[in-house]
Amino acid sequence: MRRHLLEALFAAAAFLLPAAAAAVQASHHLLNTTGATTSGGGGGGRCNMFRGKWVFDGSYPLYDYSKCPFMYDEFNCLKFRRPDRMYLKYRWQPFSCNLPRFNGLYFLEKFRGKKIMFVGDSMSLNMWVSLSCMIHSWVPNARTAFVRTQGLSEIAFLDYGVKLLLYRTPFLVDMESQKAGRVLKLDSIRSGNSWMGMDILIFNSWHWWTHTGRTQPWDLLQERGKLYKDMNRMIAYYKGLTTWARWINRNVDPSKTRVFFQGISPTHYEGSDWNEPLNSCKGEVQPFWGLKYPAGIPLANVVVDKVLSRIKKPVYLLDITALSQYRKDAHPTYYGRHGLDCSHWCLPGLPDTWNLLLYAALFNK
Repeated sequence: MRRHLLEALFAAAAFLLPAAAAAVQASHHLLNTTGATTSGGGGGGRCNMFRGKWVFDGSYPLYDYSKCPFMYDEFNCLKFRRPDRMYLKYRWQPFSCNLPRFNGLYFLEKFRGKKIMFVGDSMSLNMWVSLSCMIHSWVPNARTAFVRTQGLSEIAFLDYGVKLLLYRTPFLVDMESQKAGRVLKLDSIRSGNSWMGMDILIFNSWHWWTHTGRTQPWDLLQERGKLYKDMNRMIAYYKGLTTWARWINRNVDPSKTRVFFQGISPTHYEGSDWNEPLNSCKGEVQPFWGLKYPAGIPLANVVVDKVLSRIKKPVYLLDITALSQYRKDAHPTYYGRHGLDCSHWCLPGLPDTWNLLLYAALFNK
């Protein structure tokens, strides 16, 4: 029922957005796949890193949370006394290849003097903190500097000149206060000036597009000078990402900057998504072990695939959705600072795998 509703919704979006029409047909395929979506950097025909299974690995986790100076409480499940530990012990194993072992010292040497920026919402924060802790575990005595703000934060490994930056912007496009209220501008990215000059950019945006009611951070949407009280969220997301794609086309020099899109991180608030109608992620201590995640791939993936298929500059999709859907056990639940949290991820935990995939994409030829 839910899947058919989503398909009907996007069919309506296609009527209003001719450019999205082709995505409707693609969605029928994507909603019935058993692995990752068909777009993005899967390693060509030799290996799709995003199709595989979770396996037990006694050498995990990759770092000690108590020794990482960059940890945030909202992800620090062990600090808040999560009693079970098995969620720390799973490694992602692609079906057709092996991921390289992460080496933080090698990472720092290869990117000596470089700037790496994560741009997006709290899922970008989750991944940024994870990578920082993974690297720090390899060079625990290295000199570091940590500047944490609401907008732009930075972790620098001073002995190597490597800077890991985080630019917080939930929508990628601009938000501004006007007389009419808080306006989300679907066709404006003035904040993009802050992303210039980076060696690696990792973008992410989705979760805040779905917020309604009291948690909705805007009052109106704007496009081409016209204000809208609301809009189908898939259409709005498509318009916003299309504006981001235009920014990439105009401002990124592929010879100087590598661009990644983090992909859609799933939530686990509806137990029916994995055939447990009465449950959220609360109390979940094991991954979903089936071959096909019952809820299917989120329709937001179709929007991402469509936008990336039309972008002119190379952008690598870290297609994390399917592998993350299986990890209903990996959220903070009540072991953090967000009440029942089935959206963010414990650290150490799943985002470490996202960074292993990033590492493989950066260094595997």
